[in-house]
Order: sequence, then C-alpha cells, then structure tokens
Amino acid sequence: MTESEETKERVESVIREIKPFLQADGGDVELISVDEDGVVKVRLQGACAGCAFSQLTLANVIEQRIKAVVPEIERVESI
Repeated sequence: MTESEETKERVESVIREIKPFLQADGGDVELISVDEDGVVKVRLQGACAGCAFSQLTLANVIEQRIKAVVPEIERVESI
C-alpha cells in the first residue's frame, strides 16, 4: 500500500466516524478525493448541503477531526 493510499484510508475512517452525527440531523458527507498536497475534497449532502451552518460544520467538525487523526492533511474543501 502506498503512502497516499494509507492516507486516504485513514481519512475514510474519520469520515465513517463522523457520518452518524451528520445523518442524525438529516445530512451526510461523501469523500470525493485526497490529493498529494494534503487537500481533502468532500461533498456535503442532505440537510448539510443547504444548511447555513455547513461551512462551520466543515471547518469545526470535519476538518478538525480529519487533521487531528491525519496530521498530513492541510485542509478540507467542500465541492
């Protein structure tokens, strides 16, 4: 397994951990990609897609948790 594959697996693990909390409020998150520069791209879905607080959720929940577990990640972007 390459380093980038391992990083992606670790990010996927964090996403799986976060999903139930978002789903409890009618939302969801889908991992789109993890690039070589440490940028994770996700798609917020359901209630999260149109929520006024989606950027706060992205920064304060998703990004913080991913960066805590996978420190080589620089940022998380919503597409």
